[in-house]
Amino acid sequence: MADCWNTDTGEAVYRSRDAVKNLRIKVRIERVTSTAALSQHLQQQVLFQQDRGDIELETLTSQGQTGKRCAPEEVVVGWQEKLFSQYEMELFQNEAACQTPLDRQYHAEVKALNRTKGRRNHRIFTYTDHDRYTSCLPLPTFLAERMASVRHRRQERRTMDCNIPKTKIINWEPTEEFVKNSHVVNNAMQTMHIMGDLGPTGRLGQKENECLLITIKTDGSGTVIVKPDFNKNKEPYRIVTDRDRREVWRLTVENISTTMKPEEKDREQNMYKDLYVRHKEYLNSLVGQDFEMPPAGILRYLMNGEIVSAKGFEYDNLYIHFFMELPNNWSSLPFQPLSGVTQTCRTKTLEKENVALFSYPFNFEAFYMSEKESEESILQWPVLYFKVLSLDSWQRYRTEGYGYLLFPAMPGKHTVTCHTWRPLQTGTSSVLRRFFIGGSPELEDHSYVRIPGTFKGERLSRFGFCTETTGSVTFNLHCIQQARSFVDAAMLKKRRQKVFDQLGGFSQQGAVCNILEAFQRARRKMQEARESLPRDLIMSTSYC
Repeated sequence: MADCWNTDTGEAVYRSRDAVKNLRIKVRIERVTSTAALSQHLQQQVLFQQDRGDIELETLTSQGQTGKRCAPEEVVVGWQEKLFSQYEMELFQNEAACQTPLDRQYHAEVKALNRTKGRRNHRIFTYTDHDRYTSCLPLPTFLAERMASVRHRRQERRTMDCNIPKTKIINWEPTEEFVKNSHVVNNAMQTMHIMGDLGPTGRLGQKENECLLITIKTDGSGTVIVKPDFNKNKEPYRIVTDRDRREVWRLTVENISTTMKPEEKDREQNMYKDLYVRHKEYLNSLVGQDFEMPPAGILRYLMNGEIVSAKGFEYDNLYIHFFMELPNNWSSLPFQPLSGVTQTCRTKTLEKENVALFSYPFNFEAFYMSEKESEESILQWPVLYFKVLSLDSWQRYRTEGYGYLLFPAMPGKHTVTCHTWRPLQTGTSSVLRRFFIGGSPELEDHSYVRIPGTFKGERLSRFGFCTETTGSVTFNLHCIQQARSFVDAAMLKKRRQKVFDQLGGFSQQGAVCNILEAFQRARRKMQEARESLPRDLIMSTSYC
């Protein structure tokens, strides 16, 4: 019989959309002792020996009767179904031993069982999730000991105190009692234990003979954990007691839950489909049926940006002031902010450089309306001007650098690093003034970083203007462009291509055409240069 045991007692995890209250488990235990096996083996040997007396045969027969198998017990258990043990039957008979409402309920149930004699179990009993004996069944682990108080609070369904002291939120030296009282875990699992009383037939009801047979856990999402797993046509499990007289028991676990009928499955699937359809309709009602489109001839530009970091600047505690400039034919919503200021950020050393990590988000929405549809017109994109400043402990600020960012013409994600500079005033007094009392030369017009707004000439000269290169600022930009001409299939191809080139920026097709035109121009120039050279020089050049 040693080869017939199933020693794989690991747990199994199941997923079910059905209610856990429909779970039914058949449990069967049977005692198979080593004494019975030995007596049967000796009886078979004695039958072949003729020189033995009747006394020895009678002795072996009595031994075989005392060591034979006990009558197996088989019980069907439902989820959180309470089956009382012999110890609980004797305990709850006395009303004076009942202390809680649950004990008084068990007292009434035990009295009803004694009156009707309807008890269907003797060795197999259960501990439900509400029993006070549940936490004492297995040997507690280190985590179970630490979480004992949390489990008691969950069983008593008491609300937790959420008042946190504002003066000392972090405790750097917590005591063991503090950790035990403050460590709270949201444990939503419900547990049920199926037990077995493996004591002798005439000594049932002793706590030392109780043995854990099956543990079932479930949560509200349809997960069911069974340990050990159902036998599923495998050999029974073996249970060996650790008392002086070692006994062997066989355990069989079977899932006998009622399967759904085909019409019930169809009805449930139709119910889920109807639920999903209604949820989809509800989401559609929140979003709306009409897709928002800009008017004809207008480009809608949306940008979700992030000021990621700044590095390479002289002083610490940096912050950035930025604003947008809209060229001609561009407009924005009235409530759209066109400027902003980041938080003050201290620098940290990364790869031997002082870096200030801002991670400051901003968004911008603008509209472009073209007045002329001539191909010579060039689309001007909005510009983001920014200024990096530093602030010390005396509330003195210094200008660390100026820079600008041209909005990307292509939609998508862009990572741009902009280098900055600041005006430089020569002389030792300016350096001392910047170090001791703060302040530095500033630009009256921020657009001077790129092209001043008041400039009307053809050439811009900055000769004699002293500057100093400072650090750099990194941006992450996510750009979206929307125009009706992109999706209007009724428009002609030529019209759509012209509007696309005018409103949508530099398309891939336009970029390829520009490259081909540049190659053609370069080829023509090389051909003209070769024709202008003398004939002998061309031949010598070709030979070389």
